[in-house]
Order: sequence, then structure tokens, then C-alpha cells
Amino acid sequence: QVQPVESGGGLVQAGDSLRLSCLASERTFRSYAMGWFRQAPGKEREFVAAITWNIGNTIYADSVKARFIISRDNAKNTVYLQMNSLKPEDTAVYYCAERAGYTNTYGNPALYNSWGQGTQVTVSS
Repeated sequence: QVQPVESGGGLVQAGDSLRLSCLASERTFRSYAMGWFRQAPGKEREFVAAITWNIGNTIYADSVKARFIISRDNAKNTVYLQMNSLKPEDTAVYYCAERAGYTNTYGNPALYNSWGQGTQVTVSS
């Protein structure tokens, strides 16, 4: 496929955990990094976390640091977002995105080349 594909969203209660998966797009050359973003109704899309394919450098937004863990499985061409201690404010559509070339800036959605369709995460209080 030419776009990444997310899965794993759902409805959970506050304090629960959820793991999202993102199957990267099929390309001749692997992208440099993968990022997770989220967008709540009426809000702008915000950065959540990113990871590089080569050595697995990880970057997190302050709002999810220590609760969320991003990881990758190079053999499966898949990136994961483990979300723990979920809060109602984590409710959003979560998007996976690919960054084709090198960057040292991960939080700007305009720097990503390809996006998935998104998966809904709803956290009830």
C-alpha cells in the first residue's frame, strides 16, 4: 500500500491501556522516521511521538511522556504506540505518518510525507 495503515483504536476507560499499530507503506527505500499525531474535535493536529527506523531514537510530547511508549519492529515494517494510564484528554483520532528523509525536527506535521487514515481513541471518565 502507498500509505501507512493504523489499527488498534477503541473505547476504553480512564486508567486503561491501549496499543496502536501502524503498518508502514510499501516503498523501495524505507522512510527515515515514523510519527504519531492526534487530533481532537475542534483542535489542531498535535505531535505525540516519533521514532527513527535505523537506531530507534524516540521523541515524545511532554503531555504523553512517561505514559506512552513508541517502538518499532523493522522485520514487520510496523510501529507501535503503547498508551498507558489513559486520560479523557487523550481522546482523539490518532494518525500515523512517515517522514521520508532525515530530519531533526519531529513535531511539525508539515514535515511528514505520507499519512494514514487515522484510528479513533476514546477514553471515558
